[in-house]
Formats: sequence, C-alpha cells, structure tokens
Amino acid sequence: MLRLSFYFLLAILLLGIVSTLGLAWFIVPQLPDIETLKDVRMQVPLRVYSADHSLIAEFGEQRRIPVTREEIPEKMVQAILASEDDRFYEHPGVDWQGILRAAFQLVKTGEKTQGGSTITMQVARNFFLSREKTYLRKVNEIFLSFKIERELSKDEILTLYLNKIYLGQRAYGIGAAAQVYYGLQINELSLSQFAMLAGLPKAPSTTNPVSNPERALKRRNYVLLRMLEEDYITEDEYKEAIAIPVSASLHSSLVEIEAPYVAEMVRQQLLEEYGEEAYTSGLTVTTTIRDRNQLAANNALRKGVLAYDERHGYRGPEHHFDLSDEMDESSWKELLESFPVLGALYPALVTEVGEQSASAFLLNIGKVDIPFTGMIWARKYVSENVMGPEPKKAGDILKIGDVIRLIEDGNGQWRLSQLPDVEAGLVSFRPSDGATLALVGGFDFLRSKFNRVTQAYRQPGSGFKPFIYSAALDAGMTAATIINDAPVVFEDRELDETWRPENYSHKTYGPTRLRVALTHSRNLVSIRLLHSIGVPYALDYISRFGFDVNRLPKNLSLALGSGALTPWQLARGYAVFANGGYLIEPYFIDQIESQDGELLFKANPILVCSDCEESPAESVAKVAPSEEENNAEQGQPVYAKRVIDPETLWIMNSMTQDVIQHGTGRRALVLGRKDLSGKTGTTNDQRDAWFSGFNSDVVAVTWIGFDKFQPLGNSETGARAALPIWVEYMATALKGLPERPMERPPGLVFARIDPVTGNLASPESTDAIFEVFRSGNVPEEVSGNVSTDIDQETTAPAIQDLF
Repeated sequence: MLRLSFYFLLAILLLGIVSTLGLAWFIVPQLPDIETLKDVRMQVPLRVYSADHSLIAEFGEQRRIPVTREEIPEKMVQAILASEDDRFYEHPGVDWQGILRAAFQLVKTGEKTQGGSTITMQVARNFFLSREKTYLRKVNEIFLSFKIERELSKDEILTLYLNKIYLGQRAYGIGAAAQVYYGLQINELSLSQFAMLAGLPKAPSTTNPVSNPERALKRRNYVLLRMLEEDYITEDEYKEAIAIPVSASLHSSLVEIEAPYVAEMVRQQLLEEYGEEAYTSGLTVTTTIRDRNQLAANNALRKGVLAYDERHGYRGPEHHFDLSDEMDESSWKELLESFPVLGALYPALVTEVGEQSASAFLLNIGKVDIPFTGMIWARKYVSENVMGPEPKKAGDILKIGDVIRLIEDGNGQWRLSQLPDVEAGLVSFRPSDGATLALVGGFDFLRSKFNRVTQAYRQPGSGFKPFIYSAALDAGMTAATIINDAPVVFEDRELDETWRPENYSHKTYGPTRLRVALTHSRNLVSIRLLHSIGVPYALDYISRFGFDVNRLPKNLSLALGSGALTPWQLARGYAVFANGGYLIEPYFIDQIESQDGELLFKANPILVCSDCEESPAESVAKVAPSEEENNAEQGQPVYAKRVIDPETLWIMNSMTQDVIQHGTGRRALVLGRKDLSGKTGTTNDQRDAWFSGFNSDVVAVTWIGFDKFQPLGNSETGARAALPIWVEYMATALKGLPERPMERPPGLVFARIDPVTGNLASPESTDAIFEVFRSGNVPEEVSGNVSTDIDQETTAPAIQDLF
C-alpha cells in the first residue's frame, strides 16, 4: 500500500513537470519582448509652460508625473513593499508563499479572489496583459514575471510599477498621486501620506481618501502597522502617524501662472499637428508668455472690467435661498457648492444684514464681514445710463439668503462685487520679434472660453486712424497740413441714404492741423483726409501693416475704423510703429520638447534688423518670401521687411505721443514716461472701447465691450473704459525698463510755424511752434524758418516740449 502511494505521488509529480514543460513550450515563445519595458512610453499629459518655466496648463485624461528611482523617497518604497510585496527583493518574480495562500483561499471559499500577485506580476499584467481573472492569464503572468526578472533589475521593475499603477482620481503613478491628493511633490510628503498612497493600489476607488475617507483611514493604518512589523518605522513614528487625520483633498495641476486662453491656443495647435497623441506623448511646450506680464495683464483686465461694472450699478444677487434658523455652516456649504470662484470673485451666502454692515459665508473661508463702505457703490442698475438712488444702509442692497460675489481688497477687507456682463481682452507683443508677452481673452476662461483677442472681430474706431494718417504722410501731406474740421454730408443715391458723421463732442473746430486732429481724435478731419488721398490708395498702404484689406470697407467710413479687426491683428499693426517700421509675425510657442527632452520644434521668429545699414528700398525688399521660407526651414535668422520709411514712422510716433501728452490718452501720463505712444478708440454708441499703445519694448492693445454689441453707456470711451486697463498693465510691463525714445532719422528738419494757419511764423511771433517735416517736403510758406541744427540725437519727447 505504501509503495502504491509512492508511485501515485511520483506520477502526479511527473505529470506536473510534463504539464509545466508543455505550458512553457506553448506559452514562452508567445511572451512579449521585455526590451519594450526598457523604452516604455507611458501616457504622460501635454504640459504648457511660460517662458519663465511656470506651469500654465496640463492636458490629458491620465495625470502622470514620472519619477526616477533616485527621486522616490525610501519611506515611500517601504510603504509599498510592506503593503504589496514584502518579499519583493527576495523572490524571483513569483512568491510561491503568496500563491499558496491564494490557493488555500480558493479551496476554502470556492471563489477566485485576487491574491498572490507580486509587484513583478502586477507589472506584467499592467503592461502586457488584461485584468480578467482566468487561470490562463495567471499562468501567462507567472511566466512573464520570470522573464521580466531575468532581464530587468529589481529597482527598474519597482520604478515601472510606481509610475504605472492607478491610484484613483485620474492619477497614474505616485508622482501624480502626490500632487492630486496633497498638492505636493512626492519628496514633500509625510509618513502618513506615504502610507495613504501605498494603500491605494489594492482598491483605488473604495479606499480613496477623497470619496471614502473612513475606509481610506483604515487602509492607511494597516499599511503603517505593516511598516512597523517590517521594522521600517519605530513605535513612536507609528503612533504619531496613525494619530494624524485624513488630510487629502483634490488638487488641480500645480498651475503657477494663469493663462488659460494661451493654453487653449497651444492645445488647438498641437492637436492639429500631432493629433490625439498630443495628449498622451508627454510633450512639453514652452510659450513666450512672461510671468510678470501675464500676471499684470490678468489683474489689469479684471480691475478695469469691475471698475466699469461698478460705474453702472448693482444688478442684484446671483441667486436667493430662503434660510431657516436650523441651518448651520454645513448646510450653507452645500448651498454654495454649485457656485465656482470666477475671476477672483468668491461666491458668498449672506447670513446677517445690519444697518451699516453685513455678514456672509464663503466656502473654505467661513464667515466674513462686509462693511458698508464696501458696498456703497451698489446703486440699483436700471440701464447702462441710469441707476437708482444711492443706498443709505446695507438692507437697501442685501437680504439674508442672497448669493453674492465678494472680492478681497488690498487691505484684507471684503467688498461686494458681481459677475460682470461686459467682457474685455488684452494682448501684448514684443515688437522686435512678435513674441506674445501676455494674453487675456476674457474675464474668466471657466465662464467663457471664447477668446476675444483672436476670435472677436470688432470695430477699432479711432484706434485705426494712425494707419490712415500714416498713409497721408506717405502721400505727401505733413503733420502741419490744414484740413477743415467742418460738417460734411455724404449721399448714397443708390441706397437713398445720407451720412452725416460727427465728432464725438458734436462740435466742429474749423481749419485744423493733422497733428491736432489726431491728438484730439477729430472724426471729420479724418474723413476729409481719407477723401483727399483716396480710399484705394489708403487700402493699398494699410495692407503693409498686415491687415486683410478684403475685410475692410471700401468707403470713407474706413477713416473712423468701421472695419472689423481682432485685438491680435490691431496689435500686430501697432507693432510696426513700435519697432521702427517692420512687419513682424506674432507667435506664442517658443519650443516643443518630447518626453525624453528631445527638441521637436524651436521658433524661428521674424526679427527686426535695426542695425542693418541699408536704404529704405533695400530694406523693404530685404528678404523675398521664398528666402524667408528657406531660411525658416534651415533655422537661419529671418529678417522682417520694412513697410514704412523711417521719416514717416518718426513723424507718426511724434503725433501719437501727442495723444498721450496732450490728447485723449492723457491718463497714461501717470506712468511718468515720455517714450509712450498710443491712440484711443471708440465706436458708434460706445459699443467698443479701445486703447492701443507702445514704446520700443512693449506693444499692448486693450478692448472692452459687450459680446452682444450693446452700447457701453454714455462717456464710456476708450479713454475711460480701456485706457485704465492699458495703464495698469504697462505700469508693470515697463517696470525696470529704461526709456528708449526713437532715434530721429537724418532726413527730417524743423520749422517754426503759426499753430493756427500752419504757415510761416513771423520772427517776432510768441505763439510759434516747431513742426517736423521731411527735408524735401517743407511747404514754401514755412521754408524760411527751417532748422536742421537740432542735434541728431534729439528725440520725439524732447521735441514735444517745443511743440
């Protein structure tokens, strides 16, 4: 009987060996090549950075931050080993003790529950196999694990595992999980946080610290106990760690600079070029955005929009709830959860209203007080031109249960605000090469993804006049040319319509020099000016600034900016005035790198060659289109074409400087600089308000208006609504930059003229002013008073003092 039993066991053993060899013969040749793991390409999201390498955005379904073995803290490794595979560094890829435990569980319960899987087996499954619970998959997993262990080191296997595992909330790998749950880098976590992450691989949904903190706490404490049992931590460390409550909460990507409209522009461009792989291949995009400029642009735009909004009254609460006495802060929190923070405006629930103050509850902040001084602006909105009486007490404005918006001022006080109906846009370029320094496409991207800088075609109004005046100077007129500022009527016999344009002031001023007309934005002079040089000539000249003339009107309304342009296009046109007369191509992506750091793209912008010694004619034709394309492809410098001669440019800059020194742009004088030029723009019925301005280092365009094209209200001109945004931005953008007035070209002379007639001023005249002319374009009436003895280094601001 004993011999029979021996032969029976021997037969079973031999059968097992033969079966194993058979399985090996069948399965091993079909196993995947482990070399692929050495060059594995995990799904890493697209990341967009500023020029200062601050994160702007991250795109991709899987959030992953790959880490190397050296970057993984030892306590993180120990937590994973204690909870998932305590014999990882001992077994050959398969832990037979674990498999026996799983087999015993199968016999005991009759169910195929997951168990016995080592870290190596999980790597095999996650990279090569499905997650179905079948015997064949398990056999494949075992053989594949042996193969992985033969070809990769333990540390390589562990690193693959820690970067691949799913840890809930779209976080793949411990790097992403540290950021998602704690908003920290992996090396910044505490022991209890390491244990929390180590407890997630088994059941990332049911033991999730955000959705199920109680079960997550139990799992974390289990991991800590296992670390204690494995002598990874001391008794004191264990007791201290388990006493710490769950602190995990959802954190978005560590966005360091707010530029969502730029991020969306990048996303669209890369999606077009790389397809869906752009979201998973780990591309890193560095934009041209500068942190300081973008932060200033965000603040300036929101400040300007809210200032406009307050000037037109309070439209009432965003919502109203009937609050009961039984409600507490937890109830208030539930009421506010559907109201997101927008544009730094916090949703708040009014809980108390006194005579001269009110109290409100804010999510994640608690109860705050609102003094009456922080809401006194809130006269009732009736229309853009009409408001109700000034409130006398807080109860005239707020009621308990109102959902309102609050903003914190610079002194830590909370003020009443509201989500604005009006919108705005700001874009800023570096004139020398077209790099986008800042771009804000609206008040808040979460509320509206429509990019008003690149997608909104609006009438620029008087902001278009400098291009008309530049054409007139090129046609032979001068800054002293007299044009009559008088009523004019145009009749369209075909349409049986009559056009009677007016100045904004509804007044006329008679014979006016072009310089004065542009400084004070006289519409009637601009119309007569365009009529004089001819619309076809003007359109041909304007095309030099990069405008698509096919989108512009072919009539005299062109002089008043009736064509539709985007702020992006207008800023490109003004960059020509700023950089010395060259047409550049704005861009916003500086470079693109692969996940491995390989440079896939490097911008080769069109550069302004200010030091080149060449005649204007040579400069205009400096690089033919075919040469530009060839140079760009070869990475060679591509130089911009000159589109305005230096003399016209200098005169135009002196005239647009007058807009700031003496005209509609005087609010910009607070910047205390003399190298600034610009032009306000306001359209009919104040539907659009603009300011476009620049110096040699920065060009910026601001726009404000309603998406539905309704009027902004009386007196809401470019000078009042848009210019303050520009000033606020430029105060930061120009900080630390020295004044750089434009050098005067040699072909200009100065003459003393009568400011009223533009004619020669008598020697004894006390009202005479200096005007600048081309040396061959001085009117005979003033040629006797021509002077060229002003030093060649004299610049426009210095001449302004003579004007």
